[in-house]
Amino acid sequence: MKNVTLVIGASLNPNRYSNIVIKRLRGKKIPTKALGLKKGEVLDVRIDNEKLHYENIDTVTLYLNSKRQEEYYDYILKLKPRRVIFNPGSENLAFVKLLQGCSIQSEIACTLVLLATSQY
Repeated sequence: MKNVTLVIGASLNPNRYSNIVIKRLRGKKIPTKALGLKKGEVLDVRIDNEKLHYENIDTVTLYLNSKRQEEYYDYILKLKPRRVIFNPGSENLAFVKLLQGCSIQSEIACTLVLLATSQY
């Protein structure tokens, strides 16, 4: 599996944006992994509640506020994604600077909009 997207802050609640984005990613046949507080499944995507080492992570899309992201800094850096997307409410300039120092792209954008406008 190549060019995998990891959704961090994934929710089982179908009304949450992280849940909707998992469905849209899979609708576009984009390989998807998910990490959230509770284990479960959204379509064919298992939501893990442990920081597993996934292979071939191209994009990390964040659905956590800046304070909650802190415990994921090292984890995300070790995954070495090509880019990290900061969805609305997850903007974090301190983390953006850290990512830049590791040559990882960052985008302050909405994953749902990127997918809908074929910019993903």
